[in-house]
Amino acid sequence: MASSRPARPQAPPAEKRRIIPPVFTWLRTLVEDLFGRSPARLALTVFALVIVLFTALLALPISSATGYATPLHDALFTAVSAVCVTGLTVVSTATHWSAFGQVMILVAIQVGGLGILTLASLLALAVNRRLGVRGKLIAQEGMNTGRLGEVGFLLRIVVLTTVSIEAVLALVLAPRFMMLGESPGQAIWHAVFYAVSAFNNAGFTPHSDGLVPYEEDIWILAPLMIGVFAGSLGFPVIMVLLQTRLRPGRWNLHTKLTLLVSGILLIGGTVLWGLLEWANSRTIGELDVGEKLLHSVFASVMTRSGGFNLVDMADLTPGTLLITDMLMFAGGGSASTAGGIKVTTVAVIFLAIVAEARGNSDVRAFSRTIPYGAMRVAISVVVLGATLVAVSTLALLVITGETLQPVLFEVISAFATVGLSIGLSPTLPPEGKYVLSALMFAGRVGTITLAAALAVRQSNTLYHFPEERPIIG
Repeated sequence: MASSRPARPQAPPAEKRRIIPPVFTWLRTLVEDLFGRSPARLALTVFALVIVLFTALLALPISSATGYATPLHDALFTAVSAVCVTGLTVVSTATHWSAFGQVMILVAIQVGGLGILTLASLLALAVNRRLGVRGKLIAQEGMNTGRLGEVGFLLRIVVLTTVSIEAVLALVLAPRFMMLGESPGQAIWHAVFYAVSAFNNAGFTPHSDGLVPYEEDIWILAPLMIGVFAGSLGFPVIMVLLQTRLRPGRWNLHTKLTLLVSGILLIGGTVLWGLLEWANSRTIGELDVGEKLLHSVFASVMTRSGGFNLVDMADLTPGTLLITDMLMFAGGGSASTAGGIKVTTVAVIFLAIVAEARGNSDVRAFSRTIPYGAMRVAISVVVLGATLVAVSTLALLVITGETLQPVLFEVISAFATVGLSIGLSPTLPPEGKYVLSALMFAGRVGTITLAAALAVRQSNTLYHFPEERPIIG
């Protein structure tokens, strides 16, 4: 008697099952392939690919308000400035770009602010539901965290902090824009744009005249200053502050140095900028005392990477321009959305000079000894940064025939990813825009990462030559 049970469907052959692999398997393979590379070279490669993508998008006719394709050098410059969260522009963000183009710029700012390696790590975490050792090494490179065990927690801090701060800033700014006469949709869009641009220290503005109409509006200026300063501290510092519930006794050395030097530069920049511009009728000389103080604080906060400005930078006194150059070069905190050589680099160099002047063999701070390797890295960052600025300044002097001061200002602003300008960038020929684009890229990727990524080989020295001390000084 034959069985009445239906026959079981046979599984497809293994060859057929492998014809169309699941999308998550493909993503996992892709991420693992990326993580198998050098972290430094991965950062360099992925940043370049992302810039190429946004350059292509911004060059499309749909990205332009006129419906015509944007020239390659202008599209590239804008893409680099957005991904590297700089803020330098060669065309007006408000009038040249369409709604689609402005959205692309905003997405580029967010991607660049979070960091490409951070996003790659989040992708790996989403696909694999865990982050392996190689993935943690990649994320550690991207976020500059000290310990491998902190990577997973820091990734969550990066996302939660970014979303929370940007949301709060947008919620504060939107009602004010509506009170000033903007429609609800327009006010929300401008609030979101400013929130993302501020926290990521990008300096892009969706208004054709920037923040000048709001130079006395504390409701708008205060949230922007808070967002820029918070973004400039760096995610490792924010993580420590959250873990320790703002108790200084439990802060690590990096957090203490970052907060201390950031505070010194903020106060010092405010005082110097205010004193040098106090009687300048072209900037704040005609304002009352309260407005002068507000301008001074705002300028000090934005000079170290924020990129927003309330006065025409070309109207500043030569002394103020020099102070601005110095603050831009110093920058913000490590693993932050700010640029520059970083405040911890400034701190380590200063502490080493103090130790040498006192005759101390060790460099100490807050009852901790700073290792010799950290001092070597700090010196390398300063020298490589200064070299890039010098070479780029010379190149632009040859290309443009301009005087030293405006060229040096624009170059430092590009390298430090600040975005302040005295009007030189829009007037540059295409080759000059390419020079600044390369400088913004190098400044955002980081001089040490750039040097490591471009190194032909890396090797460990298994022997040492006899020591001999040359005459120094």
